[in-house]
Amino acid sequence: MREIERLKEEILKDYPKMTKDSPFSFACHPGVPCFNACCADVNIFLTPYDILRLKKNLGMTSEEFLSKHTVSPFDKNSRYPVILLAMNEDEKKSCPFVDESGCTVYEDRPWACRMYPLGMGSQKDAGDGTESDFYFLLKEDVCKGHNEKNQQTVAEWLENQGITEYDKMGYYFKELTLHEFFSKPENLTAKKIEMFFTACYNLDKFRKFVFESTFFDKFEVDDGTKERIKNDDGELLKFSYFWLRFALFGEKTIKVKEEVLEAKQKELDKKKQAGV
Repeated sequence: MREIERLKEEILKDYPKMTKDSPFSFACHPGVPCFNACCADVNIFLTPYDILRLKKNLGMTSEEFLSKHTVSPFDKNSRYPVILLAMNEDEKKSCPFVDESGCTVYEDRPWACRMYPLGMGSQKDAGDGTESDFYFLLKEDVCKGHNEKNQQTVAEWLENQGITEYDKMGYYFKELTLHEFFSKPENLTAKKIEMFFTACYNLDKFRKFVFESTFFDKFEVDDGTKERIKNDDGELLKFSYFWLRFALFGEKTIKVKEEVLEAKQKELDKKKQAGV
């Protein structure tokens, strides 16, 4: 987390901030001399929605994808699990989804790949402390795409790269990871770390947890929601965020059944009477 904060400080200092109306020139295609060169030896952080799209594209279960294509680095300063795409163990540390013709999972490529060469940051307003997003342009020596005469605005680039759907799903994850809980000294317990990992990244396992346990005996979930989260991974992912806000932070995003609350209260009363 300290490394992320350091990078944010460098970005704010060294990169000119851009808005959605800011123009820039860039294009990437097989005719560019550096084609595919940027798809190696790079840290690509995967969001839950990235994993959802990639595992479906590859016809894999969440478990299979996580095992074969990701790493979860340990950092004592991390407040929650993060997932990186595992690069090939070759000299170039190349992306496993790139060949000579380009990206083989292009329609479902991760958010970070869609954004490049744009980066996105946030800055707190000096007045009320709220955070506002801004964009910046990454210019690396290896990349010759900046020499292309294809000019567009930031907004046009985001639309052309299909960022909108990723941002919609990413909003829930961002709200979760920016929760005030993670600014406090206490860490998640090992059990809650596992819960976070499963709900965000291992959707197939989370679906089993919801549908193959006593979950619906304890929590009020209407039939329409049950149907959606059973058959739609996107809806299940959004539901997982509501569940985590309830389970980790005690927010009322999931409703406990009245009879369950009453039974719990009776149990507590009995313990109190027994002096336990």
